[in-house]
Amino acid sequence: MSAVIWHDIECGAYAEDLPLWRSLAASRGDPVLDVGAGTGRVALDLARAGYQVTALDRDPDLLDALAARASGRKSELLRPSSRPPVRTVVGDARDFDLGQQFPLVIVPMQTIQLLGGDEGRVAFLRCAHKHLTPGGVLAAAIAEVLELYEVIDGFEAPLPDIREYDGVVYSSQPTAVRAEHGGFVLERRRETVAPKGERTVEENLIRLDGLTGRGLEREGRAAGFTPAGRATVRATADYSGSEVVMLRA
Repeated sequence: MSAVIWHDIECGAYAEDLPLWRSLAASRGDPVLDVGAGTGRVALDLARAGYQVTALDRDPDLLDALAARASGRKSELLRPSSRPPVRTVVGDARDFDLGQQFPLVIVPMQTIQLLGGDEGRVAFLRCAHKHLTPGGVLAAAIAEVLELYEVIDGFEAPLPDIREYDGVVYSSQPTAVRAEHGGFVLERRRETVAPKGERTVEENLIRLDGLTGRGLEREGRAAGFTPAGRATVRATADYSGSEVVMLRA
């Protein structure tokens, strides 16, 4: 359950990219494959817009939460066909076989930079290519550059993300973005305070591979893709912007 809570706190509120994914689904059609779907931030938004979505993630707890939310919004999400609007599949983005092809595969929120370097990305691109219909499009959000910072003694610290669940207060405080080994490390301090005052503190690190749009297009060509354009998702006060690289199968 804690993985679901932290995922919701740190990622669930982000909405700047949602219009882009809706626009791509409108132009490409469905079903849509959402890679790194988590608890359904994008998948459920697309389902509400009337699209059939397959949500792939390696964490079964996150997908269980997604499925429960889709079920709880059944009357809102189901179309007249009554087919479930979101299919969840536990799997590794670098090695999956869904037995289905899609006109659109999306990879939001820099997920493609979490695959363990060049080898992991190439494995994913090959899997994605097999799962696209001829002429289908892969759209992946990347961060070429992140603003580097380090919070010292609370000076100029970004505002923490805070929520309360069952009386427990959860706080996730960004503390640094560092350049490391050609990529980036995002550091957060996660704290909880229970109703009786018990407090926990832990550090959380996320490592993003260094990647440029041109580099992803080059890797895509090697996997059988051709470049199909780019789009920009602007930065907000709380989230970095991203470049969405599109590749055609």
